[in-house]
Amino acid sequence: MSTSTDTAAVPASRTRTPVDPRQPDAAYLAFWRERHLCTLTTPRPDGSPHLVPVGVTYDPEAGVARVIANRSSRKVRNVLAAGEQGARVAVCQVDGRRWATLEGRAYVRTEAGPIAEAVARYAERYGRTPRENPDRVLIEIVLERAMGRG
Repeated sequence: MSTSTDTAAVPASRTRTPVDPRQPDAAYLAFWRERHLCTLTTPRPDGSPHLVPVGVTYDPEAGVARVIANRSSRKVRNVLAAGEQGARVAVCQVDGRRWATLEGRAYVRTEAGPIAEAVARYAERYGRTPRENPDRVLIEIVLERAMGRG
C-alpha cells in the first residue's frame, strides 16, 4: 500500500531533494524566478519563530537571497538582535505540490548600492518597482542550504 510519504510512488522529478544553493538545477531556479509570494522565518529574541509574507529574490551566483524591508519591522529587529553572527533564517515558497526553501544566515544591509540592486531584482521578479522608502533596508541571506520539490 502506498502512502503520501512513500517516495517510491512519486515520480523522481517530484521527490524532495537537497539542492546545492549555488548550483541549483534549471527547474529549481526557474521556480524561484516565477512570481510567488514567499515567507521569511526569523528567530525572535526568545527563540520562537516569527513568520511573515515577503518578496524574495534568489541569486545563486552570489550565494544569497534578498528581502527588502522597512528598518523598523519586526523581521529586521529579529535579525539585528542576533548580533554579528547573523540570524539563522529560512525563506520558502509554495505552489501546489511544488515548494522550495532556502536557509542561511541573515544580515541587515543599509548601504545604498546593495539596496538598489535588491529593489531592481524585486522589480524584475515581481513586475513592479516598490515605492520609494527612505527607511528601506536589505535583509541579505548568505545561503547554506536549499531544498525543494519541483
